[in-house]
Amino acid sequence: MMSKYYLLFSILFLSSCASITNDANVPISLSFSDGSEGTCNLTNKRGAWTADIPTSVSIRRSDDNLQFNCKSENGKTGFGSIPSTMGAKIVASAVFIDFGIVDAITDKHRNYPASYIIPVK
Repeated sequence: MMSKYYLLFSILFLSSCASITNDANVPISLSFSDGSEGTCNLTNKRGAWTADIPTSVSIRRSDDNLQFNCKSENGKTGFGSIPSTMGAKIVASAVFIDFGIVDAITDKHRNYPASYIIPVK
């Protein structure tokens, strides 16, 4: 009788969902390297945003880099990308049955840095 309970418990434990519960968006504080103000166009495969710099903007997590194209009020420009990194929670998700498949689809295991200084020329 006890072995049936162990079997039932094992099945329930191993079939549980291990999806990451991160928020879909991540805040990033942006500023220019010379301390000036301006605007930036930000894009990744999940969306596009326009932000007045300096600011903190909520960006949708994605597995690709966050592209930026900026112009300061004094006419300087800056363009490039902010890398997306993989969070540590994906390892815990991969240990269970879903192997991180749900998280790979939603990109909730990805992170952008909390703050980024945009170099302007």
